[in-house]
Amino acid sequence: MAKLKVPSLQHLARNWKETPEQVHQKLVTLARHPPQFTYEPLFIAVRDMLVFGVPYDQVAEGIQRGEKRPWVRALLLEVLPLLRGHFDGLVPDQPPRKVARRYYPLARDIMIPFEAPLEFSIGGQVYFPWFSFWRSNPLADERLSLFVTLVEEVLLQDPDLDTAIFQILDFSRPVGEEKRSLLIVDARDIPRLTEAKKRAMLEIFADGYRLARDELGDIKREKKERSDEKRPDQNQSDLFGGDTEG
Repeated sequence: MAKLKVPSLQHLARNWKETPEQVHQKLVTLARHPPQFTYEPLFIAVRDMLVFGVPYDQVAEGIQRGEKRPWVRALLLEVLPLLRGHFDGLVPDQPPRKVARRYYPLARDIMIPFEAPLEFSIGGQVYFPWFSFWRSNPLADERLSLFVTLVEEVLLQDPDLDTAIFQILDFSRPVGEEKRSLLIVDARDIPRLTEAKKRAMLEIFADGYRLARDELGDIKREKKERSDEKRPDQNQSDLFGGDTEG
């Protein structure tokens, strides 16, 4: 059964469209035809290696054993060496720590979850990395500005992160290349949206989300009603046994 999920901030930005109707169609399509795999094992790998100190080889072995589909396993494992290469060159003041989940109030009826894998400090400066594992079509232009603008609002509400350097670690494959590479994007270099532009974009997404929620909710109600119609009336006598009450 198609189920509409509340998107993360990153997926909100990625699935933003010019009109509510386009957002609606995109979200319904995703609900009916969800992705065939998830990058969640890589977020777990990041936490295991950097927060809990699990050895790289053990993390790689866990992905190899846990993912049975060779093509998915290959997608996940091609990122691990890039992760190790980046963080092996960093010497944090102390082990990185996991960041607690937060919510962005898109609207009164829509709370968007925001959960980053970790944060760390070097020389007293806090760094907040965001991992983008999409192999193609990473966030760009207005969608990237929307994402950075929203994340910055979340960070500014946290006294532990309000002065953090926000970095996007983009593990996509450059255009024309066969292999992924790591591009580190300093969020300070990304243009922020004006308040008016941000509100307009969020209203479009919220309206489209509600349209998708209503459509998928109507489908569920229709299925339930059809199922209820097939059930025998509790007030009718048993067709084969007659009225059993004496």
